[in-house]
Amino acid sequence: MSFFTAAVAIVAIVAGVFVTLIKQKYRHAENADNGKVAALENEVSALKERIATLEKIVTDSSYDLNKQFKDLEQDKVA
Repeated sequence: MSFFTAAVAIVAIVAGVFVTLIKQKYRHAENADNGKVAALENEVSALKERIATLEKIVTDSSYDLNKQFKDLEQDKVA
């Protein structure tokens, strides 16, 4: 085996190790991103439920927002 052949073999082995390490790094980053995405999807789902509840409260006939505003204006101390 000549010096040139040995050098090429060493460079190929080192390059293979680097490629493997880089692939593992991106797989780990992908998994972390998937976890973040799942957490954000859960949060959005919870917020949608809260908004639906608030919409039900506000559109309920017993909820008179204008009356409450008028009451606040009368109690205003200026």
